[in-house]
Amino acid sequence: MALHPSDLEGRIAGQPKPIRVLVPLLLGVAIALGHESWLATNATVLIGLVLAFLLVPAAQGRAGWYGWLIGVGYFAFTLRWIIEPFLVDPVRHGWMAPFAIIGLAGGLALFWAAAFWLARRFAGASPMAMIWAAVFLTAVELARGHVLSGFPWALVSYSLVGTVWDVWLAWVGPYGLNFLLFGVAAVTAYSLQRGWTLIWPALVGVLFATFGMQAVTPSAPAPLAEVVRVIQPNAPQHLKWDRDWMGVFFDRSIELTAAGEGADVVIWPETSVPTLVEYAQPAFERIAGAANGAAVVAGIQRREGDSYYNSAVVLDDDGAVADLYDKAHLVPFGEYVPLAWLLEPIGLGTLVDQVAGFSRGAPPELLEIEGLGRVRVLICYEGIFPEEIATGDGQADIVLILTNDAWFGAGPGPRQHLAQAQARAIEQGLPVIRSANTGISAVIDARGEIVAQLPLNEAGALDAAVPAPLPPTVYARTGDWPLVVLLLVCTLAGGALRRAIVVDGADPRR
Repeated sequence: MALHPSDLEGRIAGQPKPIRVLVPLLLGVAIALGHESWLATNATVLIGLVLAFLLVPAAQGRAGWYGWLIGVGYFAFTLRWIIEPFLVDPVRHGWMAPFAIIGLAGGLALFWAAAFWLARRFAGASPMAMIWAAVFLTAVELARGHVLSGFPWALVSYSLVGTVWDVWLAWVGPYGLNFLLFGVAAVTAYSLQRGWTLIWPALVGVLFATFGMQAVTPSAPAPLAEVVRVIQPNAPQHLKWDRDWMGVFFDRSIELTAAGEGADVVIWPETSVPTLVEYAQPAFERIAGAANGAAVVAGIQRREGDSYYNSAVVLDDDGAVADLYDKAHLVPFGEYVPLAWLLEPIGLGTLVDQVAGFSRGAPPELLEIEGLGRVRVLICYEGIFPEEIATGDGQADIVLILTNDAWFGAGPGPRQHLAQAQARAIEQGLPVIRSANTGISAVIDARGEIVAQLPLNEAGALDAAVPAPLPPTVYARTGDWPLVVLLLVCTLAGGALRRAIVVDGADPRR
């Protein structure tokens, strides 16, 4: 007899425990495959999500455990690059790499565990748990992007960047696209479980709607006359701060800046000037001389009193600092220690002193840079947050991301970081210029298309016309508030309906 989708959960529940553990782990990996550049299809994402919703266990506790295992498989595979920073100095830090990936994947998976537990809490044993799983998975992913300063890396929606589906980012943003993706998978799973066939016309309707959105979304406008030069010095992290090599990488950047025909603006990556701002005037004069009159934006560190800042400076044609930006959204446990005031009294003050090396900059403002216009500068980690582009002083013309992806090695980390830069462009309708120490440096137009790039782990200078912005997108104007309201309405309505069923004496588990 053929196995019906409604039988799958029961069949898996009857398997030995190793099988019950392995299946959700593999489903998480299948969903994560959408982030892999070598995989030319996103079919594994949808198939993995459909199966994940079909197999939700009937008991609340088991549903939470099941969601946690899916999350562990998903995050461990997607974020496997997290071990790379610990291998820069393997003798001192290599032993921490396994704990980093296990701790990060296990911690982030708790959000997914909560989503599946809540789904069963609301739906009981009903197949509606599949629909609720999509709602709560969207909610916990939104929370993951904001709790304890947030870590929205590896949103499932980023697997759609570069496909026809990424147009939805301009309308609903990455969390809204999560909701659409989870919703399509959940409705498909529910329909398969119930034996409905009307789901297929509905899926075709979603496809037509997507192409319709493509049609009504403006094409990227023609580029401007100005030319930007993006510098990629390719300084490996284990040599970047070596005294014997710092001068080599700086001289390389100078040569790349001066090479070829002149550009209107030159961009150096994060911390590419190997000194503090207060000692950097001779270096600034060399940079300005190599730029031959072009404005230069360069990453550097600076000190003010006892505080240190990860900064970007704008240099004029004389090498003077015309403007400055201090990174405001710091990396937890990389640039600062969350809740440090709790750690010091229990004897962990040494850890705080070692890690908390940077201070938070003032609220960001747009910088006026000749050749680029009104610029929103983001430094490395800040580029993974959709809301970071918004400032209190108006609409930017372009987004500039300075980063040092040497920490991420040659694996999936730099490519995932680049995909998030493309997402920022689509969400805001703004071009993005990305200067990365070891790559991937790129110029991205307002529709998220990469118009020029430098390969990973190669030194070079990238010249490209400055892309023009589009009018503000729907998402740029509304942010995530419509999604927050929708999730609250769904949750309140579902809770009220569940209580009504209980009061009426019906069995909520049917």
